Amino acid sequence: MAEVIEFPVPSSEPTQTEPLWRELVGDSLREARHEAGLRLVDVAQRAGVSPQYLSEVERGLKDPSSEILAAVAGALELRVAEVVTRAVGVRAGHLSGPLCLAA
Repeated sequence: MAEVIEFPVPSSEPTQTEPLWRELVGDSLREARHEAGLRLVDVAQRAGVSPQYLSEVERGLKDPSSEILAAVAGALELRVAEVVTRAVGVRAGHLSGPLCLAA
C-alpha cells in the first residue's frame, strides 16, 4: 500500500516577513547614533567609512562585514555585543532571560 503524504495548504492570508539581520543591525546603529547626538558624517569619519556607506548600513541596504561593524560600534563607543543585543532587542521588543549568541 502506498503511503499518503499530506502537505499543508498555504494560508491565503498575507504573512509578515521577518526583518533581515542587516535591517535590525542598521536600526540599532542608527538608534545608538541618535541617542549619542552624533551626525552620520561624524560616525562615518570616526569609523573610517564613507557617509554614503554608513547610511546604506543604517537603512539595512548593506550587510557590514564584522570589521566594519566593529569600527562603527567603536565610533559609537559601543562593543559589537551591545549592537547585537540592541538588534535582538529591536526584534523581540524586549529581552527577558538569558541570551546566548553563537557564530
